[in-house]
Amino acid sequence: MDSAQLFSIVAVLCGTAFLVASIRTGRRGNRYVPPAFQAKWLLLLRFMLFFLAGYLLFLAIVLFHLHIPEEPLTGSIFFAGSLFVFLVIDLSLRTIRQMREGEEEVSRVAAQLSRKNEELEQEVEARRHAQEQAKSRLQHLATLHAIDTIITSSLDLRVTLSVFLEEVAPRLEVDALAILLFNTYSQVLEFGAGGGFRTRGLEKTRERLGEGSAGKAARERRMVFIPDLAQEPGGFSRAPLVAGEGFVTYSAVPLVAKGQIKGVLEIFHRERLDPEAEWFEFLQALAVQAAIAIDNASLFRDLQRSNADLVLAYDTTIEGWSRALELRDKDTEGHTRRVTEMTMELAKRFGMGDEQLAHVQRGGLLHDIGKMGVPDAILLKPGNLDPEEWEIMKKHPVYAFEMLSPITYLRPALDIPYCHHERWDGTGYPRGLKGEQIPLAARIFAVADMWDALCSERMYHAPWPRQKVCDHIRSLAGSHFYPKVVEKFLEMDWCKEENPSCNHREQGA
Repeated sequence: MDSAQLFSIVAVLCGTAFLVASIRTGRRGNRYVPPAFQAKWLLLLRFMLFFLAGYLLFLAIVLFHLHIPEEPLTGSIFFAGSLFVFLVIDLSLRTIRQMREGEEEVSRVAAQLSRKNEELEQEVEARRHAQEQAKSRLQHLATLHAIDTIITSSLDLRVTLSVFLEEVAPRLEVDALAILLFNTYSQVLEFGAGGGFRTRGLEKTRERLGEGSAGKAARERRMVFIPDLAQEPGGFSRAPLVAGEGFVTYSAVPLVAKGQIKGVLEIFHRERLDPEAEWFEFLQALAVQAAIAIDNASLFRDLQRSNADLVLAYDTTIEGWSRALELRDKDTEGHTRRVTEMTMELAKRFGMGDEQLAHVQRGGLLHDIGKMGVPDAILLKPGNLDPEEWEIMKKHPVYAFEMLSPITYLRPALDIPYCHHERWDGTGYPRGLKGEQIPLAARIFAVADMWDALCSERMYHAPWPRQKVCDHIRSLAGSHFYPKVVEKFLEMDWCKEENPSCNHREQGA
């Protein structure tokens, strides 16, 4: 065997080994081959078996010196090889085409997934934005509700505006706010309340309608918004008052209630603001709330002033009636004032409050108002009254009731004019009330009335000494007077030893 034959044998053996390995690998990978390629794949494996048989036949020819015609064998091998190459190329092309189709399908699916992902992201973003808007609106509603509560719970304008600004600043996310109040007398906008400022310069604000940004907002009744104060033509009118504040954005909203300008809500921020439409809507709603708060406080203040004026007018009228009665009866000059003051002091000892004391004062001043119905011939008679005249005189508490009861304001003060002649034991007039049936104010007044009457000089008697008056009042406790009133009366300074006389002229009364 020469070297050429040996080389051929080794080469055929190596090829055989590779073919066997390929056939085994092909059989194991058969389950991974797509159904469309199964037939050609199996045909490919059979051709490899054919080649394996050819290699083995070649070895047999060489080793055993077999004589087989070479032409048919060589032609068959070349034919099988060509067909094998065709099958390999066809499978490769089909595989490449399928891979390309697969890649295209993957690209198409990837594009669809990308679009779906973008749609999902947009939907998630839309939902997040909707949730933020809903949360923001809920916060806005909560703020408006809180402001409503502030307005209804307090009528002190300064307190209301301060709390208002504390609630509003974090919701608007701004650095500082101020409320300018419109002075209807001077026709200028003046500082009312503010928060978030580093200095107090803005408190000096006095801006006329139509002047400056705030005055323009108030006069034209529309919002003024300046995103950048540095670029405002002519500059900010009150720039010296906010020097050092570093404000960039400014807004002014007119406060209008019932068609009347009440002031201006000012917004300041140290960075540029580019708010959305919802922010401006919320700002307008806050301006309405602020205007209502100012209007309510103004109405209440005006009502208080009117009520005070009315009370003063009533009380002045009452004092005028009292002085008119004293002018009619010179003997009782100063009596009403003195006995009323004394009754007030005693009433405080019984724990009466301010409102009750006010009624006691009015009742004391009007205690003899019924005598306007008593003829002068009886009222000014120097001597004793006969029984018929006395019956007429005893009607003056009834006259007082008839005169005052139609006046609602004076009804709470009727206890003294109507009942100050009633006695603890029930022997008084006009109704013969007994004990605690008699109003406390009338029980107190009765003691003070007797003290002043006995201490005063009258046409029918001279003033009594202090001790005699005190002893006389003490003796009437339990019959004429309520014992506890007498007890507290005797504890007062009027019955102290250092006051030897109760004559009003001697005491400087």
